[in-house]
Amino acid sequence: MADLPQFPQSYWSASTASKNFPTLTDHCSTEVCIVGGGITGITTAYLLAKAGMEVTVIDANEIFSGTTGHTTAKVTAQHGLIYDEFIGEFGLNKAKIYYDAQMNALNFIRNTVRDLQIDCALVNEDAHIFTNADSAIEQLQKEFQAYQALGIDGDYIDQPSWSFPAKAAISMKNQASFHPLQYLTKVTDAFVNLGGKIYEFTAAVEVHKEEKFKIKTKSEFIISSEHLLVCSHFPFVDRGGFYFARMHPERSYALAIKTNLPYPGGLYLNVEHPSRSIRQINYQGESLLLIVGEAHTTGRGESTIVHYENLLDYANQYFAPTEIKYRWATQDLETIDKLPFVGPLSLVSGEILVATGYRKWGMTNGTAAALLLHDLVLGKNNAYGDLVTPSRFNTQASLKNIFSENVQVAKELISGKLEMVLRDAGDLQPDEGDVVKYNGKRAGAYRDQDGKLHIVDTTCKHFGCEVMWNSGDRTWDCPCHGSRYNIDGEVMEGPTKKPLKKLFDQ
Repeated sequence: MADLPQFPQSYWSASTASKNFPTLTDHCSTEVCIVGGGITGITTAYLLAKAGMEVTVIDANEIFSGTTGHTTAKVTAQHGLIYDEFIGEFGLNKAKIYYDAQMNALNFIRNTVRDLQIDCALVNEDAHIFTNADSAIEQLQKEFQAYQALGIDGDYIDQPSWSFPAKAAISMKNQASFHPLQYLTKVTDAFVNLGGKIYEFTAAVEVHKEEKFKIKTKSEFIISSEHLLVCSHFPFVDRGGFYFARMHPERSYALAIKTNLPYPGGLYLNVEHPSRSIRQINYQGESLLLIVGEAHTTGRGESTIVHYENLLDYANQYFAPTEIKYRWATQDLETIDKLPFVGPLSLVSGEILVATGYRKWGMTNGTAAALLLHDLVLGKNNAYGDLVTPSRFNTQASLKNIFSENVQVAKELISGKLEMVLRDAGDLQPDEGDVVKYNGKRAGAYRDQDGKLHIVDTTCKHFGCEVMWNSGDRTWDCPCHGSRYNIDGEVMEGPTKKPLKKLFDQ
């Protein structure tokens, strides 16, 4: 589409220089090894280093290049319509523990910005959930009643007078937004100044326990550590946790646009589908509007470029964009009961700590996870721990969703094997990819802009499902558990650990 930048590029990563930390070049030993250099990993590392511990962070890529670098950067405890549901599923006390953990995370970020004097465009503003569907108004009213029961400062708004339509809304007062990489860059500096070590392009592939944990990297170096914290987007080790069956991945899409229309201020998210999230960001002294939405399960649904087009249609309808500066997509993991997994990896491997499943709310959920991991390592009590422990099993919420999700996985597995493939790789135009027939078998082909063909086997190495072409991001995405590969079959997202087999590249 001519009005869209050709390739997705996150505003956050585009406007922040890489720290360019080194890769590991030898065996090493540390007190704490943290796998994953996103908001949870870096915040936990900073906290533990402040507590006097020797901490090493490793990341398979550049730090912040994953989900953290593609966030909407809302810093809020308003995570959609959840509090009425949580009260019904878990009770008032546990719903309050969740809310308090998110607000503690928000206040930690505020205090860290103050203490480290971070210039990260932190703005205090109200968060709003709105709807244009008559059928959703009762849901909003029930959610507002949950706010009142939990003591959440907010308002119910009938017929808001905003520049975009809304029939009703509820607000949560005194939330925030910021530039996440400017914030995390300074937290990283503080961590390194405390003696912390960071190794980029250092993927963890195996772990076993002797006196200490022995973490083997892709380059076959060994990191010895007393504590192991897995804060990567998808845990590189499972050990009986069955995370691939208890979470599902969702893709969302973002446009950063210039507009001359006034903005009412605040953070906005609608109730109905397709999802629409709206907030303002600042770029080199000028304001941009960030419009996000179109969430769907990874690898399933229509051509992914359509989602960008739908967001542009929405922007054209209500915000009169004068320029599209950036577009990008992100992937998030949602657990079966909407609570994150933070704590001991599994009943089998309780000494390994894990943090994942933030359901698109990584700025507060990720920070709350870091605060909890800090307490777990130091042996401190934290009421949030029992609520989000990965070994929990909330019967009502879990059984229904496990069954539904894994029935869908089975359907995707079967349908991929039975799909009729009629197209030939020679039919592809430059910058086009598709499932094709190659040597009589199903394959995935992409012809780059120079006319070079890249052909891979489409069978995902994790569970054997058939990957689908993602036209918006030029990737091969698995519809079963969300593994993602680049045009040459190299792994971009887990749970898979092995690349797709390369069939042709010339």
